[in-house]
Amino acid sequence: MKRTITLNDGSALEVRLEGNRNGRFIMLPGTKESVTGKEAEALKLWGVDPELGRKLVDGLADEFGVIHFDYEGHLFQHPRPNSLTPEAIARDFLQIADEMGVSTFCYYGYSWLALAGLQLAIRTDRLEALLMGGFPPYEGPYAEMRTVTAKTHEQAIQNTEKPKVASKDPVPVDEVDWDHLEVTIDPDRTKQFLTLYNHLTDFEDTAIQGKLCFPKLAFAGEKDTIVYGENFGGVTVDISGRLSRHEETLRQLGWDVQLVQGEHMDHTRAMQPDVVLPLIKPWLTAKLSG
Repeated sequence: MKRTITLNDGSALEVRLEGNRNGRFIMLPGTKESVTGKEAEALKLWGVDPELGRKLVDGLADEFGVIHFDYEGHLFQHPRPNSLTPEAIARDFLQIADEMGVSTFCYYGYSWLALAGLQLAIRTDRLEALLMGGFPPYEGPYAEMRTVTAKTHEQAIQNTEKPKVASKDPVPVDEVDWDHLEVTIDPDRTKQFLTLYNHLTDFEDTAIQGKLCFPKLAFAGEKDTIVYGENFGGVTVDISGRLSRHEETLRQLGWDVQLVQGEHMDHTRAMQPDVVLPLIKPWLTAKLSG
């Protein structure tokens, strides 16, 4: 089933529901369309499977009804520079579930979409499970991410007046000069994420854990530590370190925690379908079988 849903800001988002509709449902808001050709080759250089979204959907659809859409891509096409708040995101996700005819559902998000899932979870009683990848649910790096997004937005504004240069051939992620990387995207796109983190300045994820009365999984690659150069604020976003440091506390709070091992298991590698599916599918099946 495919539907075009008009969200509260008036923009239209394409949402699909596939798979086993007689069982449980899971929402995947980070499902991008598969790409081919040069675009696929560029993604591969960055360690991204060009069929990531499709493989996640197909891998879960035999057991679950999968509600999937590309929320991040939608926001890049329809930015909300002043209104991308936690409340607005949760409202969007609940509206999508309503219009797809789903009352209760599980949620899986990675990176900032994991953060969005946590914000959804404290605003509804409709979640059956929460799966957060690449963002710790306890003492998350909100201040660091606000710094990074603020610097990113500053650069986007500064670079709007620079003459455009021809695109260069993509290079592998390990060859990128992060200290001199320039941001050349629409400032409205960057400002919306700054707005989001500004609204989370006083958010205390340690104080809301008692509201999360359902199965919960948090995971990250063991090498998920991002060191940003001075042009991005000179901060370190240590996802795996925070998750490891609070693992025992999280387990006492009812979370299952998994640090995915591997020499190259960084933020990008740990979100790929060959890592995610063997982790989340058995976990979901076990937790929802009762």
